[in-house]
Amino acid sequence: MRTSAGATPYMLVYGTEVVIPSEVEILSLRVIQEDKLDDAEWIRVRQEQLVLINKKGMDVVCHGQLYQNRMASVFNRKVKLWEFTLWLLVLMKIFPHQEEAKGKFAMKWQGPYVVHGVLSGGGILAEMDSRVGTKPINSEAIRRYYI
Repeated sequence: MRTSAGATPYMLVYGTEVVIPSEVEILSLRVIQEDKLDDAEWIRVRQEQLVLINKKGMDVVCHGQLYQNRMASVFNRKVKLWEFTLWLLVLMKIFPHQEEAKGKFAMKWQGPYVVHGVLSGGGILAEMDSRVGTKPINSEAIRRYYI
């Protein structure tokens, strides 16, 4: 059984639990009941099962939404949001494709830089000697610099 859905995948698709081969050879109560039904009765039972599948499908959708909301609230509790402000001192991450990345023991951050412009999701950095960069930097590649 899946915790996010509250039902097995087979149950969601076919509306009934799986019948294993030993249940077919050594007849179980469920197999005997389905064999003794006439056509009209079988159609009625099948329609009831289809309605039950729709109800279970809706239950699974609601259960999935509740599960996602719980996971989102747990994640959001751990996230610390901080806003860029002008003239804030920051460090910029050194990515593996840059020349400054020289192996395992090399520095991971370079700087400090000054935030010269604020954009949604990032900013434009300037060096300490007032040379302004031309490319915007993603906020995930910037860390606050503490003196």
